[in-house]
Amino acid sequence: MVVVVNGQTVPVRVYGLTVAAALAQAGLTLQPEDAVDPPPETRLTAGQTITVTLARPVIIQADGHTRRLFTRQTRLADILAEAGLPPGPRDGILLNGAPAHPDDPLPVAGGLAPPAPLSAGVGSSSGRMNLFRGQPVWLTLRRASAITLIDDGVRADLVTTRPTVGEALAAAGVVIYQADRLLPPPETPVSPGMTVVLERSIPATINADGRAIKTRTRAATVAELLAQEGILLMGQDYTRPALSRRLSPGEVVSVVRVREVIDVQQEFIPFETRWLPDQNMELDHQELRQQGENGVIKTRFRIRYENGRETARVQEDRWVDREPQHREIVYGTKIVVRTVETEAGPLEYWRKIPMLTTAYSAATSGKDLDHPRYGITRSGLPAGYGKVAVDPKVIPLMTELYIPGYGKALAADTGGLIRGKHIDLGFDEDQPLPSLYEWRDVYVLTPVPPPDQIRYVLPNWPQR
Repeated sequence: MVVVVNGQTVPVRVYGLTVAAALAQAGLTLQPEDAVDPPPETRLTAGQTITVTLARPVIIQADGHTRRLFTRQTRLADILAEAGLPPGPRDGILLNGAPAHPDDPLPVAGGLAPPAPLSAGVGSSSGRMNLFRGQPVWLTLRRASAITLIDDGVRADLVTTRPTVGEALAAAGVVIYQADRLLPPPETPVSPGMTVVLERSIPATINADGRAIKTRTRAATVAELLAQEGILLMGQDYTRPALSRRLSPGEVVSVVRVREVIDVQQEFIPFETRWLPDQNMELDHQELRQQGENGVIKTRFRIRYENGRETARVQEDRWVDREPQHREIVYGTKIVVRTVETEAGPLEYWRKIPMLTTAYSAATSGKDLDHPRYGITRSGLPAGYGKVAVDPKVIPLMTELYIPGYGKALAADTGGLIRGKHIDLGFDEDQPLPSLYEWRDVYVLTPVPPPDQIRYVLPNWPQR
């Protein structure tokens, strides 16, 4: 005999008397929903053809229940209607987990290769013909539910087939930010007539510690926003705007870090040099009796920094931390008259001064020949040998001197470059002018002038 199962011909050899017995011997398990032609109770005849249309196994999940059935319907809506679950116009259908339309057909049975034609032999099929029935098909019917969404106070009516609140809002294109508050929570199952409240967050930016934090918040004030982001204020830190300020969308909050430091600055009080006369110490002798040391004035400032930038500096205190210690130099005022041996005989002197000696004549004094004071010294005497130029602050004019290698001389002239311990030896114009630039001892001859005409402390320039 020949069996045609779901349009595929399978030759089999059986010994049953009826169609039902033959199909059972061929290993095919019939379900009440299967279509068999001729009917199962029909007696067999030699070479007879049996046509079988197998009902598909379907598992339906709907309205919180799961049921299993066999059907020869192929359209999804018809299958659900046959199961007493007709879909509504907005209900959703999932076929094996994927969205489907009510008019979609069932997939071809199985997707498995049908069994090969069976050779003759009782029971040789071993139930393989049941593979023509195919694997169970899963149908999920999602009933449409009407829910109310109150989005930041704005009401909207939605119809959804999604199982949870979060999925329903996502399917409706409602964007939910992490900081938004959804009641009930997103994982809550959808139920008809439920009300969903969405409390919106607002965008805000916090500038703190060198970085910009862009966030969203449902905080009411600046203080609550900082608490949400875990930003702490320490000491005198503050914010712009103030912590109590109510937030508005797009608010920019700046955190100002405040740091105060104490800075002590110092300045020096220069010490003075005090010259103290000593009548027991010989003239032109000196002694450092006390080394000088600068004093110190200290000033304490309180400096305020905001975000690393100085914004205020307040003087809190100022005091003398150390008084200056003046330098004390003792100089001698005792005059001792001595004698120096010269080519002209012994001469009395009361002071010996090491001096830098140079030479000049009327021709080198800087005046032209036709100048009315050409060759005339500061004292009015004619320039020439024996007349020397000095610094009157060191050696008064008209003082008699003795210079070794030159002889007796009179301090009769001055010069613009003659300062301190510098003496310019005069020579006659008819003599060759020697090239002098050396240190010599200059003896100041007696008589000793009155004390008020003596410069006890001589300048220390030029230096050797």
